[in-house]
Amino acid sequence: MTRLTATLLLLAVSLATAAHAEIEPAPDRDRGEGPFEQLILRGGILVNGTGAPPIGPVDIVIEGNRIVDIAMLGAPGVPIDDGDRPELAANGREIDIAGQYVLPGFIDMHGHIGGKAQGTPAEYVFKLWLGHGITTVRDPGSGNGLDWTMRERQRSADGEIAAPRLQAYVSFGQGSERPITTAKQAREWVAEVKERGADGIKFFGARPEVLLAAIEHAKKLRLGTAMHHAQMDVARANVLDTARAGLTTMEHWYGLPEALFADKTIQHYPADYNYANEFHRFAEAGKLWRQAAGPDHPRWQAVRDELIELDFTLDPTLTIYQANRDFMAARTAEWHPDYTLPSLWDFYAPSRQAHGSYWFAWATANEVDWQQNYRRWMEFINDYKNHGGRVTVGSDSGYIYKLYGFGYVEELELLQEAGFHPLEVLRAATLSGAEALGIADTTGSVEVGKQADLVVVGENPLADWKVLFGTGAIRVTEDNRVIRTDGVHYTISRGIVYDAAELRRDVRGMVSAAWKDAGRELTQPGVSTAP
Repeated sequence: MTRLTATLLLLAVSLATAAHAEIEPAPDRDRGEGPFEQLILRGGILVNGTGAPPIGPVDIVIEGNRIVDIAMLGAPGVPIDDGDRPELAANGREIDIAGQYVLPGFIDMHGHIGGKAQGTPAEYVFKLWLGHGITTVRDPGSGNGLDWTMRERQRSADGEIAAPRLQAYVSFGQGSERPITTAKQAREWVAEVKERGADGIKFFGARPEVLLAAIEHAKKLRLGTAMHHAQMDVARANVLDTARAGLTTMEHWYGLPEALFADKTIQHYPADYNYANEFHRFAEAGKLWRQAAGPDHPRWQAVRDELIELDFTLDPTLTIYQANRDFMAARTAEWHPDYTLPSLWDFYAPSRQAHGSYWFAWATANEVDWQQNYRRWMEFINDYKNHGGRVTVGSDSGYIYKLYGFGYVEELELLQEAGFHPLEVLRAATLSGAEALGIADTTGSVEVGKQADLVVVGENPLADWKVLFGTGAIRVTEDNRVIRTDGVHYTISRGIVYDAAELRRDVRGMVSAAWKDAGRELTQPGVSTAP
């Protein structure tokens, strides 16, 4: 490996971790009740995440952290015979959720746990996730350090902190005392992180023989793998190369258009392009899908079919680039005043140095490029799903005006825009994620025998994903009053019942105090965002 390539590899790792220097661990859990010896959720409408349509009313019986019974209670609107209902034990607890919707806990396949550069404490991030129904998160890179993430993973598993189930992936090369320059060193490093207890590895790129050796060895050791195919190395290994080596998931979309090139091998970069210039990087990325073969080309079909045959997972994170096609809408999202910390707001601001803050020259033409980019990108994702490929939901929040929890719900909306039926969106957000992480026997759907990871919401999210937002969805009453829906009511994580509104109030309190301490305020006109 050349000195330049080794330097670029270290740069990729440093970029992945620069915004995530180790932060304080979450405080001991101060919210949530349970697990209970017995908990019965009474009268909900179940959407189980497998692709099945809603059914209800049902009573769901939970013992400890496991679902032990799902009792059907007849038809909607018909009086329920109490004799048909599961009996409440003497020491049991019940919650009346009549008419409310029950879904599997959501899985965020791309969730960074804050960082010092953003000024986002772990408690803030965890409560925003739980407050939006997210019960499992894969941290791709463990930017706070692998040991830190694994400690929080264990504390979450033990119920010591209010946090989703965590999976700890580590950036390739993180913690190595020297650049990894040979296949042998790559395999040794992979074995070391396996021994330390990592769930998986995130890659950005490396010399092909080093990269592919690491992916192959990770597969052998049953470690998960994810990759952001960065432009500095994608010309040498695109998603076909890495998928053939055993890569589990691709993040974002880099590497996929390059695999679809039919009349070139390298993206058409302008002569003055410089990857270190964030504006160049993202402006030119917005032109990439139009350089790839389209759906009627044999190349499109060949790549699609081979990736599906390899059981390859697309984790598109459409939401994180949404500002590229409408910067003003992302910057003025209505939740920022109540939920965005001043330090995070400053981190988002246009800057020639900060990653993802390339708004110093963003123009209408750039937004048009990205709007066209999305159309083709979404077309591939939908086609991939329709032919049997796995698509999951990840948010990558904490960058580009995307906020934890809120960005995840926006991803659900974007998948529906791509052509997914709402039930397909829900499956991508739940069971498909569990399958990709190898935990579908534990979570991902509401079924007897699985852990009690559930979301309870008062309105039907299949009709409008916006009802999941912490700010609720705007409605107008019969007497013409503007109101908001309530957002997620309960998030149940491994049998622990969280009042989601209470978690969101905690976050609003953190944010209000932080703006007060900073002697500043962020206000926008409009209806209050606190339902």
